[in-house]
Amino acid sequence: MRLTLADCFDPTGERFGIPTYPWKLAPDGYATRRQLRARGLRPGGQDVAAQLLRPRRRREPLVAYLYRIDRAKPVRPLTPGRRAALAKAMAARRICSICRTDAGYCIPPTLGTCVPCADGPAHAA
Repeated sequence: MRLTLADCFDPTGERFGIPTYPWKLAPDGYATRRQLRARGLRPGGQDVAAQLLRPRRRREPLVAYLYRIDRAKPVRPLTPGRRAALAKAMAARRICSICRTDAGYCIPPTLGTCVPCADGPAHAA
């Protein structure tokens, strides 16, 4: 279905089932998940209140879901247990599977090893 910018304006929700606005033209009081997070909020179990659509030439339109800011809840603080688990997971991403040393950076999943080990024995020196 090919949409134009004018097709993306449906504030009553007749066409798409929920209120729909063109990209970057959301009314006040709505925010995406990222915008809520930047404010220290989360959706908190509420349903999607509206959506933004951005038409594209050869593909389906981009969709961004909007939530009501007044119904959002504060982000839950990190517990000590979660903080420790996150630190352990990040440390595991830095350890090379071949030489078992801390690479000092997150090892790329495409390589699976640190860069010196991926380059081979010629560059290991």
